[in-house]
Amino acid sequence: MPTEVALIESRALRVEQMGRVDALDKVKILVMLPDGIHLRTEDVARYFEVSTRTVRRLTDRHQQELCENGMRVLRGSELREFHSDMLSLWGGEGAESYPQAATQLRLYTRRTVLNVAMLLRDSDVARCVRTYLLDAEQDLRAGYASLEHRVTRVESHLAGVGVALQELGPVLGRMSHRLDSLDRRLAATHQVVGAMSVRLSGVSEDIDRLDGRMDALARDLQELNRRNTR
Repeated sequence: MPTEVALIESRALRVEQMGRVDALDKVKILVMLPDGIHLRTEDVARYFEVSTRTVRRLTDRHQQELCENGMRVLRGSELREFHSDMLSLWGGEGAESYPQAATQLRLYTRRTVLNVAMLLRDSDVARCVRTYLLDAEQDLRAGYASLEHRVTRVESHLAGVGVALQELGPVLGRMSHRLDSLDRRLAATHQVVGAMSVRLSGVSEDIDRLDGRMDALARDLQELNRRNTR
């Protein structure tokens, strides 16, 4: 688990946290320029409750890292175009209170501000942001550990199931053999029943013929009796 000091001193650790810009608003509301994307040096200083000079010194020392995370400096025509855009977005009476930099303007994004929070030592707000990041990481690690423990338990249960299946293998094999034997016996029985049905059909025909002969004999006897009684 990294410490606050390690976070301040290790760029690699800061890179790991650069996606957690949500931490800024968790600690304090971050007031952006009208475009909702950028802040000025004074806006960053106001957020961290330090002087603009402190922020400038920090950005000068870590300029390359901060530029990689969204900081940029506007001059000339680019600066005039940005001011024009901000004034049109500000609108109304707010435009009069918008301060326009004369020669250059240093702009920050949320990602840059988070970068500053992980570098700025003498700010209670920055310390709170770092604490939030570290606590969130600790909770995440704990969640991963719990998940890993559950996965291990599931794997253990599955291993037991595997052993049980191996033990059941011979039993299932014998059952399969017996079922095959039973299927063969049933097939033979069906054949016997089929043959008996054929034979019974023949017997039924014989009985029908015998009944016919008996009826004829009965008629002959009746006729003989009538002749004898005359």
